[in-house]
Amino acid sequence: MRKAKVSRSTAETEITVEIDLDGTGTYDNDTGVGFFDHMLDQLSRHSLIDMTIRAKGDYHIDDHHTVEDTGIALGQALREALGDKKGIVRYGACHLPMDDAQVRAALDLSGRPYLVWNVDIPTPKIGTFDTELVREFFTAFSGNGGITLHVDRLHGFNSHHIAEAAFKAVARALRVAVETDPRKADAVPSTKGAL
Repeated sequence: MRKAKVSRSTAETEITVEIDLDGTGTYDNDTGVGFFDHMLDQLSRHSLIDMTIRAKGDYHIDDHHTVEDTGIALGQALREALGDKKGIVRYGACHLPMDDAQVRAALDLSGRPYLVWNVDIPTPKIGTFDTELVREFFTAFSGNGGITLHVDRLHGFNSHHIAEAAFKAVARALRVAVETDPRKADAVPSTKGAL
């Protein structure tokens, strides 16, 4: 069973994340940050990873800690659910078009976290959401999930479309990478024998 539940409690946030890698993309996310919930829903739906997230944060300051700490907990849950990574495809990539925007994501569930982020978002806000938090989320997610993640904006001028395309592209790449490889389901996908 490739499932995990992670709780994170600090002076800034209270977060619980539950995931099922072999789900159907069912989601129930409530972080108190509307646009972020919309992005997490996209991440779940397009990766086919069932996801339930509850977060309470220090919103009187801003949304930064809530978004970042959710990324931390979600990355930890992914890592736990993958276990020894035996049989996974490991790599995934996607070119995701959304109207004016096209974002490319490529990732490796290597256990070696590294983020390459070439996504310029033209406006500082989408509604009340600080657009710089998109990168903060993926920094925390990739770092705690042990993911080598490259995300590049190829086209786009609408901030909402660019941010959403980034989440969807990562989701589609993740969907491929966590799948079981039917040709090698009994082995870790590395010549080292471990990830």
